[in-house]
Amino acid sequence: MNYELNSDQNTNRMSVWVSLRSLAPLVSGERKTLVFAVFATLTTSSVTLAAPLIIAHILDTFIVNMQFAGVLPYSTLLLALYFLSFISNYLQIKYMGGVGQRVLFRLRDNIFSKLQSLPLAFFNANKAGDLISRINNDTDKLNQFFSQTLVQFVSSIVTVVGSAVLIVSLNYKLGLFALVPVAVVVLFTLVITPWVKRTNAAALKATGGLTAEVSESLQNFKVVVAFNRRDFFRERFSVANEINYRSAIKASVVTSTLTPLYSFASSAAQLIVLAYGITLIANGNLTLGLLVSYLAYVNSLYNPLRQIASLWGNLQVALAGWDRIASILQMQNDMDNVKAHADLNTKDNVLLCFDHVSFSYETGTDILSDVSLSLESGKTYALIGPTGGGKTTTASLMARLYDPTSGTVYFDGADIRTLSAEERTKKIGFILQEPILFSGTIRENILYGNEHLRHHTSDDLSVVIRNAGLEKLLARFDGGLETAVTSTGDTLSLGQKQLIAFMRTVLREPSLIILDEATANIDTVTEGLLQEILSKLPPTTTRVVIAHRLNTIEDADVIYFVNDGTVTKAGSMKEAVELLQTGTQSS
Repeated sequence: MNYELNSDQNTNRMSVWVSLRSLAPLVSGERKTLVFAVFATLTTSSVTLAAPLIIAHILDTFIVNMQFAGVLPYSTLLLALYFLSFISNYLQIKYMGGVGQRVLFRLRDNIFSKLQSLPLAFFNANKAGDLISRINNDTDKLNQFFSQTLVQFVSSIVTVVGSAVLIVSLNYKLGLFALVPVAVVVLFTLVITPWVKRTNAAALKATGGLTAEVSESLQNFKVVVAFNRRDFFRERFSVANEINYRSAIKASVVTSTLTPLYSFASSAAQLIVLAYGITLIANGNLTLGLLVSYLAYVNSLYNPLRQIASLWGNLQVALAGWDRIASILQMQNDMDNVKAHADLNTKDNVLLCFDHVSFSYETGTDILSDVSLSLESGKTYALIGPTGGGKTTTASLMARLYDPTSGTVYFDGADIRTLSAEERTKKIGFILQEPILFSGTIRENILYGNEHLRHHTSDDLSVVIRNAGLEKLLARFDGGLETAVTSTGDTLSLGQKQLIAFMRTVLREPSLIILDEATANIDTVTEGLLQEILSKLPPTTTRVVIAHRLNTIEDADVIYFVNDGTVTKAGSMKEAVELLQTGTQSS
């Protein structure tokens, strides 16, 4: 499956109305709040539409006839209506602001949950910075849409429609003349909408690229300093920043195109109404009050239209962000568990078996081709081979970090895909060359995912650590179990991080333990201590060791040579060395 988010295969370019309909589930739990917000919006719009009629009545009934006593009651009525509009406008902002924040909360939660459910291949295909940008920046655009743009958009639509109806009903000839510019700008808006959305999508993509560049530079800053390549990363950042700048400028210009056009249409409509209205007054077909109300309704028609023009651009930004978010939410994990089926007939002591397994990454080149092998319980297996030969990939398939392209991996005689994630991580321990730690303490890190020991007291945990032979490793940390650990692990050496990962894995007592260069950054004395600890594991524990140092694998029961898509059993250490030398030279 192609997990690249920016590929054409996974980019769903939805139309505006389809995109809007797809947003509906996000507010499915907000119906009551939305009803209150819409009611408040209608109240505000009703006041806006009623005020010009009252003003026209005051002018034609009282001002023209010099009956000023009647002005005060209607002025009081107008004041009360404007105060009501103030209250309703405040309520609609309050309600929709809450809706926006709750939608943002749920959406980010859904995205993160989706990311947690996706396989390792997804993260190999996408940059972390771009994913962060989608979670932070793109979701914030949707928050602005729900908390600000949506209610203003609805309010403007109601006001525009109401003003248009009143303009035509009061004097249809004058009304039709006033609506001519509207037809022109609406048609123009529909034509350029796809262009606006595309440019905003490109701007959001450029922002994601810039975030990815910053993230990569900061994560690898130690290497940047060590090799004095600040200039290289500064140049890469400048390129990403330039692309983001140009994309943002283009999106801003395109998004703002409609606003001056609508302003011009408003001025043209007012000029038409004023010129034609004076003619009608001269002929006795229109009163001064109605002309004033017409000008007010034209203003009420075109001011919201100008807002709609601006809001339409904001809507395109939000929908472009929603397209990027939806592309994550629509991703499906192709590594779902399968139902149990017929088991493979194997020997009783076989723990793991490759049955004609082949595997390739997205590039299409086979890393493994039709490989069959068996690992027996309690034995130690070594995987050797040249760099890039497929050792780590083979181990990753054993731990089901990936699924085979073809063939089946069996664990305890059953398809490994039938194991739940909890069962798999409990039965299979994987120590990487560069272990992943989490912010917190050593205690929290070694108990991560270990439900059996998670609720142990410090005293009980100390007993478990002593029985596992790990107390000497823990003693190397001044703070013991409470030693602080950062997510980057900068406060610890790489060797210390490997020790923590080692303790985390051993405490689970897995049936299969995989060590991928797990002692590469550890001194010989400590490596001997680790071997002693491994010997205390249950006698049925199977070990798979990936190492370049031959002394690390000299006690292995079976040695496999991995290269060029094949896994070959080496008969002896001498044969393994010969295969390694030959394979390295051919590579």
